[in-house]
Amino acid sequence: MIASLMMYARPQLADAHDRLWALIRTSLADAGVAAPENLSQDAEELAVWTHPELVLSQTCGMPYRLWLHDKVRLVGTPDYGVEGCPPGHYRSALVVRADDPRNGLAAYRDALFAYNQVFSQSGYAAPYFHIKPHGFWFENRLHCDAHLQSAKAVAEGRADIASLDAVSWRLMQEYEPSASKLRVLEYTTPTPGLPMITSMQHDPAVILHAVSAAIDAMLPADRLALGLRGIVTIAKDAYLAVPNPDRPEENMAEAP
Repeated sequence: MIASLMMYARPQLADAHDRLWALIRTSLADAGVAAPENLSQDAEELAVWTHPELVLSQTCGMPYRLWLHDKVRLVGTPDYGVEGCPPGHYRSALVVRADDPRNGLAAYRDALFAYNQVFSQSGYAAPYFHIKPHGFWFENRLHCDAHLQSAKAVAEGRADIASLDAVSWRLMQEYEPSASKLRVLEYTTPTPGLPMITSMQHDPAVILHAVSAAIDAMLPADRLALGLRGIVTIAKDAYLAVPNPDRPEENMAEAP
């Protein structure tokens, strides 16, 4: 068995995530579903998402539609109350240095774009479709592995612009001093947020009920720290309808 809530994990939130998992695990036990005692927060993400005994994890919309939708069951989508978005949806903040005098996307046509992964909805796909109508996509790109590293690359002058998951950006503003060196240039169009998934052997309705009950039972301070307002149901077709960008630089055709 394995479970993970790694997508918004950071040291300051470790205890809150552990307490949330304890509540979920208790609700699952009440429903007769066995679950691991501890979260596997440092495990490789694709290995978790494709694990045959996955109890619960949270993935990104792009990996879900590319690789996972026919291998896992969709549980529901946590609602983080992202400003400007319907429940369970999110968007990306296109951030630049606060002291960069350029304004408007057109001024960044030749800029160096930092991104976490080419298979990230918020870090790559969302900005791709936001920028394409302006008649360009970034020719100069820096692969950074994680949103935090993309943000730091811009703050430190190693890149000019990055696209950050709005929830990640909200957390960076709270916990990362370097966030003060950044400003939001524009926000992308909202899309369905990061879905929770389980393996094919589990009933997603049972898992959903356990997660919902756990969120309702959270300490107010933990709910505030994680930004959780609840969990909603978004149709699988809504995730699959989100388009994928061209992939000129990395091969995304295969995944475990």
